[in-house]
Amino acid sequence: MNMTITGCMLTFYKTTPAVVFWQWINQSFNAVVNYTNRSGDSPISVKQLGTSYVMATTGALVTALGLNSLVKSLPPLIGRLVPFTAVAAANCVNIPMMRMKEIQDGVTLLDNNGNKLGESKTAAKKGIAAVCVSRILMAAPGMVLPPILMNALEKRGTLRRMPWISAPLQVGLCGLCLTFATPACCALFPQKASIAVSSLEPEVQEKIRALPDAPDVVYYNKGL
Repeated sequence: MNMTITGCMLTFYKTTPAVVFWQWINQSFNAVVNYTNRSGDSPISVKQLGTSYVMATTGALVTALGLNSLVKSLPPLIGRLVPFTAVAAANCVNIPMMRMKEIQDGVTLLDNNGNKLGESKTAAKKGIAAVCVSRILMAAPGMVLPPILMNALEKRGTLRRMPWISAPLQVGLCGLCLTFATPACCALFPQKASIAVSSLEPEVQEKIRALPDAPDVVYYNKGL
């Protein structure tokens, strides 16, 4: 489903109704993905869920529509990269908002044996930042390489002669890129992340160092 949405965003990026529709569909899909792949079973209220959804969708739409209006006089390739920029910006809003509970309350810290040591907001922020980076890198191949290829085909006149190939070709290219980019980018940052105790909040450091055989490194679930 994700590759179909991505392909459609790359194909139908010029008109305002198309941008609004496909960015809305994409952020609806992302909201579900971000909710189900948060750290552990951190709860999120219906209000927070709705706020995140509205903010992420609005952020993507404002970015996409704003950039579309700015690049009208620029080379076509720049316009083709607008969907990627909008998706990257929306990820930086959607993921933190969907996981705001972790930022506010912290994520569970564990020792090497799985024993709970406390909660840390610093670890939560580090984990969420890593997820944002991996999601943007995950989207990059499928949303950057196809526009470059389509721009080359447009210059050669191929798309003018065979306009029907645009959508299936972009969806196929996105699917191929995501097949390799998704596992590779998920593997960049292990789900069971580690953080030095010295990097945690002072009060959390104090609590952990008061334990017998206090570890120097603790672990937490960063989510995906």
